[in-house]
Amino acid sequence: MPSRSWPPHFVGPGPWLMLRWGRDYAPTPDADPVYLYTNDLVALLPERRLNNGQPSLHAYLMHHAAPASGEHVVHIGTGTGYYTALLAHLAGPAGRVTGIEYDPELAARARANLAPYPNVEIIAGDGTRASFDPADVIYVNAGCTQPAARWLDGLADGGRLILPLTSDEGFKGGAPEQIARSGAVFRVRREGVQYQATWISPVAIIPCDGGREEASEKVLAEAFARGGWQRVTRLYRDAEIPDERCWLRGDAWCLAYD
Repeated sequence: MPSRSWPPHFVGPGPWLMLRWGRDYAPTPDADPVYLYTNDLVALLPERRLNNGQPSLHAYLMHHAAPASGEHVVHIGTGTGYYTALLAHLAGPAGRVTGIEYDPELAARARANLAPYPNVEIIAGDGTRASFDPADVIYVNAGCTQPAARWLDGLADGGRLILPLTSDEGFKGGAPEQIARSGAVFRVRREGVQYQATWISPVAIIPCDGGREEASEKVLAEAFARGGWQRVTRLYRDAEIPDERCWLRGDAWCLAYD
């Protein structure tokens, strides 16, 4: 697999703008790539607050996604392709990665950056609707208010979905307790017609284009206010689950407790 000047190859020439929590972007002193090998957010489109993503969070989420050699990984929100490239290495030459990016400029950059990777395909479009072959891993890198039916349908048996759910406060960051009450990442594993679900991390992350709508955001914010997301064990595609067992209910689905 290629090993070209990571990560500068994916974030453009320096100096770079780094997002500092509790503050705004700050430029690196110069273009020395050493500044990129830190646990910081690097701006891709700072005017839209689109960043490359925090390395420690991605490492943790990839660990829970557990992509293996030979598997098909679908990366929703591929950006310019840095973490897509890591997923391609984990899937190996026998596996493959389908990267889907809503923003056409970022999709074009990702396609150019990942051209040397024979096991990667980049699609420009809405990741909640784009077609893809059955996936062993669906790795979502944007905050949704509900899981897309396309993702649940597209998981192969044994497949894992990494699903960030965020209220409208979930992109603003702030104190850790505020982040924890406005954004949560769930690992959803398909087992035949059933779906196991586990909370794995708080999160503050950019909103998912196509993955948000007003009614479900309101319901999600109310669920965060009630608490209890850490106790979720299942995702049901069933409207008949009693309210007392549901942490979050959508249209014919819910995140629920046993």
